[in-house]
Amino acid sequence: MTVAVIESIDHEGVGVAHVDGKVTFIDGGVTGERVRFARLRSRGNFDLGTVTEVLRESSQRVTPRCRFYGTCGGCAMQHVDAAAQVAAKQRVLEDNLARIGKVVPGQMLPPVIGPAWGYRSRARLSVRYVAKKGGVLVGFHERKSSFVADISSCEVLPAHVSRLIPELREMFTAMKLRDRLPQLEVAVGEDVTVFVLRNLEPLPEEDAERLRAFADRHGIQWWLQPKGPDTAHPFHPLQAPALDYRLPEFGLRLGFRPTDFTQVNTGVNRVLVKRAFDLLDPRPGERVGDLFCGMGNFSLALATSGADVVGMEGSPGLVARAAQNAKANGLEARATFLAHDLYTDPEGALRRLGPVDKLLIDPPRDGAMDICKGLPDSGAPSRIVYVSCSPSTLARDAGVLVNVKGYRLVAAGVVNMFPHTGHVESIALFDRAG
Repeated sequence: MTVAVIESIDHEGVGVAHVDGKVTFIDGGVTGERVRFARLRSRGNFDLGTVTEVLRESSQRVTPRCRFYGTCGGCAMQHVDAAAQVAAKQRVLEDNLARIGKVVPGQMLPPVIGPAWGYRSRARLSVRYVAKKGGVLVGFHERKSSFVADISSCEVLPAHVSRLIPELREMFTAMKLRDRLPQLEVAVGEDVTVFVLRNLEPLPEEDAERLRAFADRHGIQWWLQPKGPDTAHPFHPLQAPALDYRLPEFGLRLGFRPTDFTQVNTGVNRVLVKRAFDLLDPRPGERVGDLFCGMGNFSLALATSGADVVGMEGSPGLVARAAQNAKANGLEARATFLAHDLYTDPEGALRRLGPVDKLLIDPPRDGAMDICKGLPDSGAPSRIVYVSCSPSTLARDAGVLVNVKGYRLVAAGVVNMFPHTGHVESIALFDRAG
């Protein structure tokens, strides 16, 4: 056993120390603590270890709320004070911008925060029959493992969903098809909660009846998904409220399918959309682009300003949903949507988009480097808001926008979309330098 002083924590909640001149990542350590640790692995330029004893406890250490924390891999930072978690993510963002992008924001924005418990309105849970555990397990994977965690509740799921885990386990265990039901997707809307069950084979009638009885008892709606996400369909009850979420600041309701991509944290998403709107500052008469627009999460809010918004997305299904949402919210004259693959044909995408006064980009983890490189030198958008789920690709693309395209990185900040986890989401504002 070796003693170390934890100098900081990384975005995964792992303590960082220097031991004998070598960087050492110590699982379970919190900034300022003096700990005894066991070295688990030695790599070329760093070591990995785990705390065995806390000799001097940090004021940032808190008691995890979840009794399965440490085993379940759904969270990684419940032992760290909430403010310290956000500060760690902010450091990760700043470090990536400086190290990868060679850029420094003119201002660090206040973090976008929201509910830290019961916040996951979207979740994908594994369902696995494990004879040694006495039945079916329902939950996230164990930490650093492919095994499913043996849990009976979850503090980051909405309380009404968490309470159903024991009964779900019991029901699935009794089903004939229990070893052919690998996944349960949860989607919580304003007026309905949908459970999408991945069924590898058609359900026997007695299994189907169990699902119907469960739905009737708990007021949820079952969907079945026999193959890919597009095959998901309502099962019981067939008549149920539409699945949607609201952006009350903009007077919007956005409908979606339970397998569509939507933000996991509805409360944080509301703050994020308002932050993006304020930074981009769309005006009546302006033409605004929204790339990777999904089902219109940002597009429709921007259109309420009186600007003409063009959203572009690679998924035809999401584009159709965006158009439906525009019509449902009376914005079809202000918001139009195009289906185009922004990765395989970025040049064609920018041509179809045409000249825009301002631009919002919200790409997947791979970022939008080719889009950033392809922006025209003449007639380029005067302002860009970039929403990111990967600090490294944001930093890379920021380097292109600033060092190649002549933009200025005005501001950047973190978005705590996934409290207690290592996910670092962020938002950045660029404008034309001069």
